[in-house]
Amino acid sequence: MTTNQNLMLYTKLAGFRLVVLANRFGCDSEFSRALHDRLLEGLEAAIGRARIIMALERSVLIGDDEFAEYRLEGEAEIFGRFTINLMDELDIDFDTHEFRINGGDWSSALTADYTGVDIDYPELIALTDAELGSLAPIVKDITRETGIAVRASSVSYIRCTGS
Repeated sequence: MTTNQNLMLYTKLAGFRLVVLANRFGCDSEFSRALHDRLLEGLEAAIGRARIIMALERSVLIGDDEFAEYRLEGEAEIFGRFTINLMDELDIDFDTHEFRINGGDWSSALTADYTGVDIDYPELIALTDAELGSLAPIVKDITRETGIAVRASSVSYIRCTGS
């Protein structure tokens, strides 16, 4: 991205932060306030990353840091995969058949008994627009305008049997 594109992205992110902050005042439940707070945290993290990228671009342009170009490349790659999670995160290691929820301890998905071995992973279920409430259109706009994925999913422990 160019400096102008990053400045526009920064401006959009800051604008969305203000929209979410204003929208939070209309929350009628603790759940809704928590979703707004998580989205605000995610937007602030994205704004911080955009600031770092713009500072590195300046360093590259004026040539005062010999490693700025490499750091800029790394930051841009990290930012390209940036995702805001409003609820649960699920990490699955298919090689070891383990999973973890929200960065917690790893748990085995393997169960065994006299009938054989089963591998059962929990799954993420996306919140509906009704469950997201007034955040639904804002989340869609953030993704469309900035390219940053916003996920609002909860872990489902209803397991299906596989082998």
